[in-house]
Amino acid sequence: MRSDQRVVPQPLRTAPRRCPSGQPACAHRLVRTPSVLREHGLLEGDLRRADRGADHALPAADAAVAASCGGRRGGAGRPGRCPDTADLEHGNTYGTLLVDASTRLPLTLWEGRDADRLSRWLREHPGVEIACRDGSLTYRQGITGGAPAAVQVSDRFHLRQGLSRRVQDIASAHRGCLPAALPPASESDPVPAEETARNTAEDSRAARHARTLFEAVHALTRTGRSHSSVARELGLDRRTVGKYARARTWQAVVRRPPRKPSSLDPYLDYLQQRWDEGQHSAKILHEELQTKGYLGHYQRVKMAVAPLRRGLPVDEPRERPPSPREAARWITTHPHRRHLHINDRLPRLLDHCPELRQTHDLVRRFAAMLDNRDATPLAGWLDDLSHSGLAPLAGLAGAFREDQNAVAQGITTPYNSGVNEGRITDVKLQKRLMAGRADVPLLRHRVVLIAHLRRRYAERATAGPGLWNVT
Repeated sequence: MRSDQRVVPQPLRTAPRRCPSGQPACAHRLVRTPSVLREHGLLEGDLRRADRGADHALPAADAAVAASCGGRRGGAGRPGRCPDTADLEHGNTYGTLLVDASTRLPLTLWEGRDADRLSRWLREHPGVEIACRDGSLTYRQGITGGAPAAVQVSDRFHLRQGLSRRVQDIASAHRGCLPAALPPASESDPVPAEETARNTAEDSRAARHARTLFEAVHALTRTGRSHSSVARELGLDRRTVGKYARARTWQAVVRRPPRKPSSLDPYLDYLQQRWDEGQHSAKILHEELQTKGYLGHYQRVKMAVAPLRRGLPVDEPRERPPSPREAARWITTHPHRRHLHINDRLPRLLDHCPELRQTHDLVRRFAAMLDNRDATPLAGWLDDLSHSGLAPLAGLAGAFREDQNAVAQGITTPYNSGVNEGRITDVKLQKRLMAGRADVPLLRHRVVLIAHLRRRYAERATAGPGLWNVT
């Protein structure tokens, strides 16, 4: 770097999370900062030894610890440290990153997700007061063993995320109720959506493929064979076999993405009229539409009349039922933040499906606890989950009961693990800068030291103008 070049690195939020480890060690270009190294008791040689497994970390001040697995909301700069895990190599290797929540700076990074190692680190650095984490059993055990006096806080975002996943499971189990969210046919289309979809799909290649697979899967599953056995014989994924086996008709598994509204939609009736009058030239029809104000391309007109050439109706815009994920998002979103069309469709869906109505009411009760920071109704809410008759919610109630104290702290206190995400992003950035060749020891030095360099430079920049030369 040139001596006259000014460097203005931006400080990032800190927090621990899973991060993938790198490839075997090889040559790296290092940023050498002797003054900072000496300040923290690390020499340049330590960086060179990093590839050979040196295990250095910056000294940790007595503070609270926030242990988390991927919080998504930014923290309010609460005092503490944050250990977390992040996928470092496409799910093959995981590491634990520990971050001081009071300074928002990383402390250390090690490979693996080991409760014993976390406990040992916490015992070596006493003074932990608060540990913010998700529902990970590994981190729960590690913090309990290493800092039994620390108050553990279950992150609010992960509480919401866990509940949302259970709602999606319930919506998947009641997939047949989801079409009830659509407006009646008289309000949307003169032709029923099911009839239009059937007419337009039966002549397509996707429909023929779906019908063939549907018949083959059902012919084999009727003999009592397992989904895995059918998948091996047909060369399909087991989940694909399960999807076809659960379907009652082959039309249910045909992919029919809804056609988006286009500028041609106001002229579809005119196209149908001119086609019935005998004008079958897309070029002439396009010219006629241009005289009526149509500004779209000829190709769109050509595609619009293609179904008419096969004796099918014009492909008009149609709505599809919400997916289970969309239905879960509708239920978990605060009513004041929902779009108008959701507020119109969700009541129809809840009136049609009592199970989703019950789920919606339970979700809103939990959201009220989070909004009011009041955990008093938590015990009764967990009892209602257990007796709801819905297996996903009953399972969530059991998980929350095992960690009820931390869940109550997550509801009532402002602590969260949102400080994690910036540091996990920094770990991934450092790994990519070295073309994925950084092992965990080298990543530890780069992530920890560079974060402190950025903080030092930011403080110097606010103190007054000047240049900082990095060689």
